[in-house]
Amino acid sequence: MTETTAGPGAGRLSAAGAAVAGAAMVTNGLAYLLPMLGARHLSAEGLSVLATVAALVAIAGVAGVGLQMAVAVHRARHPGAPTNRVTLVTTAVSAGAVVVAAPLMMTALRLSLAVVALVAGTTVAVVLAARWLGELQGEQRFLRLAWAMGVVAAGRYGGMIVALVLGAGVVDTLVAGMVTAYLVLPALVWIARPARRATPGGDTTIGAALRIRQVTSAGTAALAMLAVSYADLIFARQLLSPADSGAYAVGTVLTKGALWAPQVIVVLALPRLAVGDNRVRAAVLAIVAACGAVLVAASALAGGLAFRLVGGEDYASLGRYAPFFAATGALYALVFAVVNAKIAAGARWPSAPLWVAAVVLAVLTMAVAPRTFQGIMWCALGTAAATALVMILSLPSATDPAGGDRSSRPDRADDLPRPAPAAPPG
Repeated sequence: MTETTAGPGAGRLSAAGAAVAGAAMVTNGLAYLLPMLGARHLSAEGLSVLATVAALVAIAGVAGVGLQMAVAVHRARHPGAPTNRVTLVTTAVSAGAVVVAAPLMMTALRLSLAVVALVAGTTVAVVLAARWLGELQGEQRFLRLAWAMGVVAAGRYGGMIVALVLGAGVVDTLVAGMVTAYLVLPALVWIARPARRATPGGDTTIGAALRIRQVTSAGTAALAMLAVSYADLIFARQLLSPADSGAYAVGTVLTKGALWAPQVIVVLALPRLAVGDNRVRAAVLAIVAACGAVLVAASALAGGLAFRLVGGEDYASLGRYAPFFAATGALYALVFAVVNAKIAAGARWPSAPLWVAAVVLAVLTMAVAPRTFQGIMWCALGTAAATALVMILSLPSATDPAGGDRSSRPDRADDLPRPAPAAPPG
């Protein structure tokens, strides 16, 4: 795992991409395996609780997603810039938000105090891990990033998977997941230890410290994106019967698969976009769209098999809905790619259309559409399509040499893109 801070050269980029893609596959595989095992080892109510907690941790821990993106963009511009203080502040705010929202989760989502406490504890570990992932991503140390992603995935899902296999209940399963999420943090620190310099006496300049404002901009965009993409699962938990909400949870596994499957290309592209190389933007969107189209087509051809693999034979009859869940995820994958491009370009309010979409989805689901499995599914798909269209149309013209919205780009000298010091491939 020897790499320099300058990132891979052209000869190693494909290997680095394959490594990150493999780590993403492991992460996604473990994430899919968890509800699959839950469907087989838990009651419908237990499965609904497990899926709801997973969604809540994803939403609460989205500050970690924002932290990772902000750290990656900043480290690409300022190699070696400090990130300790902003990591601690982001983690504290995330945990505090869960505590403040605890009464709402207990009443609206019918979760126990113990389960809510586990959501808060797991959120802290998830956000802390994002700091080291962002450093590795921004420095383009993709081989180490792949190892780190695998370690984080093992910690986040491995304990719960083992607990389910051993026959644990839903609360014990969540406890196991929280414990392993903390146990892997020392290994993550070791993987992300500072890389050797390429040459003695090389550039050792430390850039400006990452500011909370930068994390807030990325974090609010990531929060809005995750909130709108997971909101249908939350509404299903609140509005449907335990059996129907459990079935809907199985369908959203397909949504998340289509959402996260093409994100490796976004991970690889973000550092280049951060230093002004926006030639890759069109290629990223094209690849993400093509991947989504393939997944939707596969779901249409083998929807029953998809539901059977995810939830078991009891859910195979819902296979006709598989392409709609996959299409929702594919559309949100495009939205996520656009959000990353806007953050890399320095946009200050990349999240605005997403918050509007979340409000629209809430209104449609709660007040307009029928409170049924199909009603929530169609609301989610329609909102995803409209959001993707608005986000793509809001991208700045490719003829802008800066590749971003000039009215929203940073205007301080320490925010301007700076190339990393040259070094041979590690």
